[in-house]
Amino acid sequence: MRAAVLGSPVAHSLSPVLHTAAYTTMGLHEWSYGMHECAEADLAPFLAGLGTDWAGLSLTMPLKRRALELADTVTDLARQVGGVNTLVRRGRTWQGHNTDVAGIAEALDEAGVDSARGAVILGAGATAASALAALRELGLSGPVTVLARDTGRTADLAAAAERLGQPLRVAPLADLDAHLDAGLVVSSLPPGAADRYAERIAASGADLFDVVYAPWPTRAAAVVAGHGGRVVGGFPMLLHQAVAQVRLMTGIQDVPVEAMREAGEAELARRAVPA
Repeated sequence: MRAAVLGSPVAHSLSPVLHTAAYTTMGLHEWSYGMHECAEADLAPFLAGLGTDWAGLSLTMPLKRRALELADTVTDLARQVGGVNTLVRRGRTWQGHNTDVAGIAEALDEAGVDSARGAVILGAGATAASALAALRELGLSGPVTVLARDTGRTADLAAAAERLGQPLRVAPLADLDAHLDAGLVVSSLPPGAADRYAERIAASGADLFDVVYAPWPTRAAAVVAGHGGRVVGGFPMLLHQAVAQVRLMTGIQDVPVEAMREAGEAELARRAVPA
């Protein structure tokens, strides 16, 4: 059976390493996992050209909303979040799933991060919507504050929050200091973008989930950890969303999480060594 990750750009993806480690450990020697550069306009023809030997696809940006439109069936969670990151073949149809939510929830739970005091999310993109859903699954009560560089571009996130039934407050990112009474700060910002706020987050006593996984630790993560805060990086999220994908694609529930973790960490360490 075949599977692959699609996106643009996609060369940086850890998915081939994680999935291949799972297949090898599980003895699924007839399974293979590839990587394909795929723009949004190319997804429909790509799907149309796949044979019945394809079990599933992992999708990165910019394909998650397009996959939501193309899937024959979509889970309630994926529709609520507004994005599909996993397509699973069922006969001649494609099922759309979102495992990003499970990845975030599992990463936070694994680290023992407590969001009982509420949460602040930095950024308002697709990852922020998945984080919002994950916090709901972890039992967060009360509103979540989203801080965006441009509050005029938060309509999609606000719509996702309404579908999720999650109260949401939106404020400018420049007003961060007024919203640091939460127990958890989630940064869905690009690499390095949260570093300028490191001291302020650390001084608040909040834990930090920074979705960046390379280079790691980010300055924000290092400063928060240095002040005694718990820190979660993007790699555990990637790991656990891939674990969920392997379960969906293979139908096997007993997935070798630690073998996948070791393979992913080894690959990140290899990439961190200067050429």
